[in-house]
Amino acid sequence: MNAKRILTLRVNGSERHVAAEPNAILLDVLREQLDLTGTKRGCDMGTCGCCTVMIDGEARLSCLTLAASAAGHEVTTVEGVTPAGGMSPLQKAFCEVGGSQCGFCTPGFIMTATALLDHVPDPTEHEIKEAISGNMCRCTGYVKIVEAIQRAGHEMRVERVPADPTEKEVLS
Repeated sequence: MNAKRILTLRVNGSERHVAAEPNAILLDVLREQLDLTGTKRGCDMGTCGCCTVMIDGEARLSCLTLAASAAGHEVTTVEGVTPAGGMSPLQKAFCEVGGSQCGFCTPGFIMTATALLDHVPDPTEHEIKEAISGNMCRCTGYVKIVEAIQRAGHEMRVERVPADPTEKEVLS
């Protein structure tokens, strides 16, 4: 029998303490102990992307990540990218263009796309398709998902445009 140990996780900007067995996966800790149920359990094999979270800004599959390995790192779930009282530009774009249908896979796509847009503000269609290649959707043909990510990227770039044209930040 494995003894539980106390882990200190930084999740969505807050330090959280959980008791977990050494083989506990991050997905279970997020859902069952921290009540962050936006992260979905899909295949449990790392093939569907429903459980995608970000760890230190990188998209990771929480069903394949030991909870203990997340200690000392910033874990962001879909709840953590949703601003208070609203939706992120990416979430809005998914709604506006019909990027989700049943919605089960949407949190994983949101997290994968958030990581992509954080690193590549103006991704090509090819870069988007490559980034989301680990996420599966059984309801859509991915066209609307790609369109939503492109739209959100554009919206986010427009928001970043400096108000003063003499500022040095330049959009590509």
